[in-house]
Amino acid sequence: MSGNNLGEWAVLSQYAGWFVGLSLTGLAISALLLPNLIIGLPEDYFTGRHRHHPAAEKHPVLHWLLMLVQNIFGFVLVAAGVAMLILPGQGILTLLAGLMIMNYPGKFALERQLVRQPRILRLLNRWRTRHGCKPFLPPLAAPHQQPSNPRNKGK
Repeated sequence: MSGNNLGEWAVLSQYAGWFVGLSLTGLAISALLLPNLIIGLPEDYFTGRHRHHPAAEKHPVLHWLLMLVQNIFGFVLVAAGVAMLILPGQGILTLLAGLMIMNYPGKFALERQLVRQPRILRLLNRWRTRHGCKPFLPPLAAPHQQPSNPRNKGK
């Protein structure tokens, strides 16, 4: 090996150290963040058709500022999760944490679809009851699965 190759390896090993450090940081953040997100949600979080944001009605500027910070933080976690798919760390967990934090079209429908799966709802509710929270109420059925109203049959 020439001296030039040794210099390149030193630089690469320095970057590898940074990536490992970022991976471990992402792991710690996602391990702390996900349980707190699940516990912090209200029990009826998945029952409505749309989310209601009371903070937006009271302080719209503060709401937009918090939403911007939330989306930036979520994007950083998504980027770190993608990087951790090839680097050491919990890539999928960090990626999911970032996606849970961010706001994007169709997110609430995707969350409700996931929670309609009995195994996932049981897992989330087991976690919540273990930490002293009421279990989630099951989400409403999807529009094509809703029972028809017998009063409307003749109309």
